[in-house]
Amino acid sequence: MNDHKINSTQKLSHREILHQTALKAPLKSGVYLWRNEEQTVIYVGKAKNLKNRLTSYFSGNKDIKTRLLISRARSIEYITTDNEYEAFLLENNLIKKYSPRYNISLKDGKSYPVIKVTKEKFPRLFKTRNITHDGSIYFGPFPDASALDSFLETLYEIYPLRRCKKFREKNFPCMYYHIGRCKAPCCKKTNESTYNEFIEEICSLLEGKGEETVKKLQGQMKEAAKNLNFEKAARLRDGIKALEILQHRNIVESFEGTDKDYIAPWREGELVSFTVLKMRGGKLLGRDNYRTVSLNEDSELIPEFMASYYNEKELIPPQIYIMQSDGTEFMKRWIFETYGIKTEIIAVNENSPAVHKAAIGMAQQNAKEDIVRRMRERGDFPAMEELKKELSLPNLPARIEGFDIAHIGGKFPVASLISFYNGNPDKKNYRYFRLKTTDGIIDDFASMKEAVSRRYTRLINEKKELPDLILIDGGIGQVNAVDSILKSLDLDIPIAGLAKRDEEIYRPGNSMPIRLPKRSDALRLLQRVRDETHRFATSRNQELRTKENTVSPFTKIRGIGPKRDALLVKKFGTLKSLAESNENEISETLKIPEEAAQEILVSAKKLFQEQNALLQKQRLSIGAAGTTKEKAARSKLNENLASAALEVASPDDFS
Repeated sequence: MNDHKINSTQKLSHREILHQTALKAPLKSGVYLWRNEEQTVIYVGKAKNLKNRLTSYFSGNKDIKTRLLISRARSIEYITTDNEYEAFLLENNLIKKYSPRYNISLKDGKSYPVIKVTKEKFPRLFKTRNITHDGSIYFGPFPDASALDSFLETLYEIYPLRRCKKFREKNFPCMYYHIGRCKAPCCKKTNESTYNEFIEEICSLLEGKGEETVKKLQGQMKEAAKNLNFEKAARLRDGIKALEILQHRNIVESFEGTDKDYIAPWREGELVSFTVLKMRGGKLLGRDNYRTVSLNEDSELIPEFMASYYNEKELIPPQIYIMQSDGTEFMKRWIFETYGIKTEIIAVNENSPAVHKAAIGMAQQNAKEDIVRRMRERGDFPAMEELKKELSLPNLPARIEGFDIAHIGGKFPVASLISFYNGNPDKKNYRYFRLKTTDGIIDDFASMKEAVSRRYTRLINEKKELPDLILIDGGIGQVNAVDSILKSLDLDIPIAGLAKRDEEIYRPGNSMPIRLPKRSDALRLLQRVRDETHRFATSRNQELRTKENTVSPFTKIRGIGPKRDALLVKKFGTLKSLAESNENEISETLKIPEEAAQEILVSAKKLFQEQNALLQKQRLSIGAAGTTKEKAARSKLNENLASAALEVASPDDFS
């Protein structure tokens, strides 16, 4: 092994030291190792030409994975080999020896659920992802968890099995016994042989032998019917139907019966996810996702993955379909020399049969979706970094809180507060405020001031963490209104407003907006926050309206209970009609004295006048400072609705 390290009186950067090492590498095939400051091997790679490969790391504009590797490395070592295949074998051995941080180390992206039948006197049946050696029987795995849930629910409907986690003898059976879903073995309502007959039938369903299992069960069903055991025949019939649904939702038919695997990766920087679709007997029996981190070139991902994935002879099918031709000859040779198996490794291209292109496309899409999930779990740091730069924020906006106002014609005003942490929704920190100062008035400025004042006064009093950025739905007016509240609280929290029409960003005291490119990560993050505030505020406003609309206006009148309310609704229909009636009509309708009817009439007129005054108040607030017709009517998705509704509305419309 050649260990090239630069010792110079000249002070060189780590990058320059690494670059000089690369320039001195030989023009031969071999393996190279990158080490960090602690001399730990962080990456192993192979090359047909060591010098060309190593110097390529330092030429041109490199992607984030390469820059990351160079920033963390402090030395490069290399081992020369006689040919590229020897380099491949050595690379594989060194990866297994050192388990480098930036080479592929497979991590299962998902453990599929299985069905467990416990080893007990009266066995229990349930779904689990953990397999323990406790004598229980396991069936699966099942890639489609939702299909499995449906199947299990059907089994519970067909077979009266116990649901309790621990079996204990009792004096009284539980609810499941009374609804016919359990035979209550805990209360000795059934014997062990009868119960075990159910378990045997279920195990037959789950044998997993496809058509053979179905034919066997159909034979048992016919035999039971012949013996007049119609209850058992019906159970088997329904069980077969449930099994067919489970099988059809978990398999994809192929045109050929040959066993094969389809392998496709997707990467974002150093993150790589692989999906393997396993075709067996012409059916897709499984989909495996594997997550890893790799700084290898795209062309080398598949060979490196296959060398890690195929670690048992039984795993290797006769055909393996991949997305590229690089490394296929090496892999064929390696599989044959390692396991004594001749397998075809076929690169899928535009000229390949449609079935193979569709399968490899499905694998790639699954890998891409897994990368999206990983990015979401890790956090949207590129967007936050760009946002910090573009808005000149003092800190990375890890915690963003967004506000929005929702109402309809001034009724049921609600302010929503949503929270994003590391670029993703943090729903446990969502809040809503039923506004008090603007109930019946359409004034977004005042509404926003109330919500912000209540939120941050409380955080100050409780000495809780403040956000790194506040996002307001609106323009400079809303931003300045919120800024004035924060200043009165002696808070220095950055504020931004996102105006929906042109997606312009406003900062306090500056009427000139910031415009970001439409594909900007920072803008995308702000839009996600803004859209989530819309959804949360509008949903709460709709809940309040629904609740209000289910309450009759007559019940607000003193002396009117449910029975009298029903009579008034049938006779008068609206509060306006009741207020314009007379004592005799009310007296006859409710069968009460005229004095009592007079009191009800006076109360109805007073309530109607109050609602009419509220309507006039709302009319005057339309168009006032801090109000937009769009926000007044957002919940109906019509910018002119609130204004138009108030122009034609009568007080009775609010009854």
